[in-house]
Amino acid sequence: MFKEKVRTLLNEALEERQDLFLISFEVKADNAIFVEIDGDNGVLVEDCMFVSRAIEHNLDREEEDFSLEVTSAGAASVFTHQRQYTKNIGRNVEVKMVGGSTQEGVLKETSESGIILEWKTREPKPVGKGKVTVIKNETVDFKDIIEAKVIIKF
Repeated sequence: MFKEKVRTLLNEALEERQDLFLISFEVKADNAIFVEIDGDNGVLVEDCMFVSRAIEHNLDREEEDFSLEVTSAGAASVFTHQRQYTKNIGRNVEVKMVGGSTQEGVLKETSESGIILEWKTREPKPVGKGKVTVIKNETVDFKDIIEAKVIIKF
């Protein structure tokens, strides 16, 4: 009952702020509520506060004691939602695929069914000695992606 009430309050908050979306939601046995959100334009502290208040201000601690933690997806978190791919177009990502292969590249496009990655590689010249830089593209279906995340470079 408590978990469903919290879920309803969370869904109402996310309906009001459609630029935000849910990554994970959990209510533990001791009524510890954990919410992780992400946003089409990133997540500010104010966004976490908005979701936290939408839940906390509509629950009565006299009825049910609880703790509440609302966080944003980390910069290098694994993508769990299709909207995270769209938000990260133009960034370097690492994609682990079914079959064990891994590909790093720039996330160029997303569609309903998958993504397009682009990267540069050095290959032997078709004629003569030496190597030439070639731009490669690969279309990867979402069903073939085991894990994807942004590559942070300093």
